[in-house]
Amino acid sequence: MTVPRRRRTRPTRLLLALALAPLLTGCFASAGEESGEQTTGKSGSRLRVALAFPPAENLSPYGADATILSRLGVTEGLTSLDANGAAAPALARSWQRESDRRWTFTLREATFQDGTEVTPARVAAALTHATEAKPAPAALSGVTLTAEPAGGDRIRVTTDAPDPVLPLRLAGPALAVLSPKAYETKGRVDPVGTATGPFEITEVTGSTAATLDRFDDYWGGLAHATGIDARFIADGTARTNALRTGQVDIAEAIPVAQAATLDGAVRRETATTRTTSLHLNTRTGPFKDPALRAAARAALDTGALAKGVYEGHADAGTGIYGPAVTWAAGLREQPLGRAKPATADGTAITLATYDNRPELPEAAQVLKQQLEKAGFRVELVVREYSRIESDALAGKFDAFVAARNSLLDTGDPVAVLAGDYTCDGGYNLALLCDQDVDRAVAKAEAATDTSARQSAAMAAEAAILGTDAIVPLVHQRVVTGVGASVEGVLLDLYERTLVGTGTRR
Repeated sequence: MTVPRRRRTRPTRLLLALALAPLLTGCFASAGEESGEQTTGKSGSRLRVALAFPPAENLSPYGADATILSRLGVTEGLTSLDANGAAAPALARSWQRESDRRWTFTLREATFQDGTEVTPARVAAALTHATEAKPAPAALSGVTLTAEPAGGDRIRVTTDAPDPVLPLRLAGPALAVLSPKAYETKGRVDPVGTATGPFEITEVTGSTAATLDRFDDYWGGLAHATGIDARFIADGTARTNALRTGQVDIAEAIPVAQAATLDGAVRRETATTRTTSLHLNTRTGPFKDPALRAAARAALDTGALAKGVYEGHADAGTGIYGPAVTWAAGLREQPLGRAKPATADGTAITLATYDNRPELPEAAQVLKQQLEKAGFRVELVVREYSRIESDALAGKFDAFVAARNSLLDTGDPVAVLAGDYTCDGGYNLALLCDQDVDRAVAKAEAATDTSARQSAAMAAEAAILGTDAIVPLVHQRVVTGVGASVEGVLLDLYERTLVGTGTRR
């Protein structure tokens, strides 16, 4: 798909310093933008970026492709996350909580990439489209919201139940704000030339490449790079070789087996909130039996995975939240109500994973050996993510190995529980539907105090792990390859960002 190039004149704006405040106060107001993202307006070279995951859903922001758009600097929401996990201004420059169910957001002056203005009515329409998406974006799991203009430059967002973390929720990549043009085709959302970020998609070549140009009217300042040439390279060795030979400037998700081959100045390791887990199908097949799930869990040696497959670039799995979620360890509870392991006795299972993250097939092979040693007969299936996601969510495998960032969708620790482990969860790979789990998650969702919410989240984690529907394997540290001449790459534990206005070479 291609859109015509347009010439624009960027209006003069005064960029002030950003003032941050905690999320759960009554209001938030910023004085401007992060100083680290201010730019001089000088033109620079185009950036060449290798991404691990080709588009799985035609670059729709409502699913897995949302992070492609946010990492390339294409899309934005009303809010973003700061380094401490608090909500920070994005398209909204401030917000106020009017009641336990109602918030008002004040928009900044901004322009969509198609030249139209960002207005309360258009923002409300974009959020309404997100609420109507099927399946619902993970950031909206368990939440019903309505959005409407509130006069002037304000928009009012109302939830059906109290939602103390709404500003965090609206920072999710899936709740990006797009212009009305993006929604003109029924059943499809088109981010090409309709977003608000510093870079605009001008061409997409199937699932192999995308071309982006600098958006000169970006509210946050003129980007240093004049554009981005993105390549989708699912093979990790090929991504690493592209960086090593100078074909790309940035390569994400360098395989741990390849990391040692890169010069230390090129290799960047980032602690993340990503956990690789084994999800067991609780709806159909052998693992509908809790005792067989317990047998599978008991058969696994996660420490061997961390030391062997991940070569020390990961920690052995301890729960849904890993070491990067610094408060979790002190609040962790023992899993509740686990069944007594049964004898596998030759039970046949299908174990599946994807190869975009090269460690996953190797991890799955080790799991296969461990499960077979415990008496299971295991068939292993490996595909590229875009060709396996729908089958995994439909329960066509007995077990599925997946890597999931527990704070990606909202930054709220409870959101991943609602989205991934409840009866109505939109990304429930284990197809878990347990009333005790749903009650524990609902209790966590209702908690408004930060410490109470964290404690309730850990109680819910204990209930989830007690079902043995999920077995945390390792907590990852992600390796990104960054060319020696490249500066300003945005590496964060939430894995939402990569390229911004200050990224250049």
